[in-house]
Amino acid sequence: MPTRREPTARQLRLAVELRRLREAAGLTARQAASMLGVSNVQISQIEAGLSGVSEQRLRRLASHYACTDDALVDALAEMATDRTKGWWEEYRGLLPTPFLDLAELDHYAAFQQDVAVLYVPGLLQTEDYARAVFSSRIPELTGEELELRVRHRLTRQRKAAFPHDIVIHESALRIRVGDRAATRSQLVHLLVASESDRVTLRVIPFDLDGFARASSTMTYIGSVVRKLDTVARDAPHGVFLIDSEAQLGAYRTRFRKVEDVSLNPARSRDFIHRLTKEL
Repeated sequence: MPTRREPTARQLRLAVELRRLREAAGLTARQAASMLGVSNVQISQIEAGLSGVSEQRLRRLASHYACTDDALVDALAEMATDRTKGWWEEYRGLLPTPFLDLAELDHYAAFQQDVAVLYVPGLLQTEDYARAVFSSRIPELTGEELELRVRHRLTRQRKAAFPHDIVIHESALRIRVGDRAATRSQLVHLLVASESDRVTLRVIPFDLDGFARASSTMTYIGSVVRKLDTVARDAPHGVFLIDSEAQLGAYRTRFRKVEDVSLNPARSRDFIHRLTKEL
């Protein structure tokens, strides 16, 4: 297979999982190459996401690695053979890679969970709110860059079709990213979104005990196989992705505890409605 110049997040994840399986089996890259009858370089390229792997070779590797998780192997085989060219590819070279990575993760997501502290989650933002968020970026974006980001975000929203659980802190509801009118429109949009069968929205008010667990933003993106879940975290330099099994378990626990201290969906809608009336 030809060498890739810029592997996608999904291709990189496949590569990481194959390396993890090999290391768990206690085998070196040289030994894996010998089992397949290929060069060490080819194994290195596969495990770096720079080269693809056929389903037949992937299943042979899984067998050599003594992997008995059939669901995981099937999911990896699907990743290896998938040739989807998603809508996000039209933005390649126009937007930073993390924007494309998030859209790709959305496309394959089985579910998504968000904890929001300062901003309304991107998939629930109105156009005016999203534009205000991107306008606050330093260094400032050009008009073209700004509109590309807004258009990309709105397309992500239209394409999202998975169950979405959101826990949002009162601070994110009260901070006026834009003006009063934009803030009120955003709150109304949340109320409408919360009526969707696939959206579960919960709020953590300032006066609710135990909210410290929601001290930072996180997005948990579920896969069809739990080991292939991903957590996306915001950082000053952009979004970074977390996929180690230990950390995924910690974030699952964290989200469950944040849910436990939040208002239920009905009380959350009432809370947002009251905030809307204040504006």
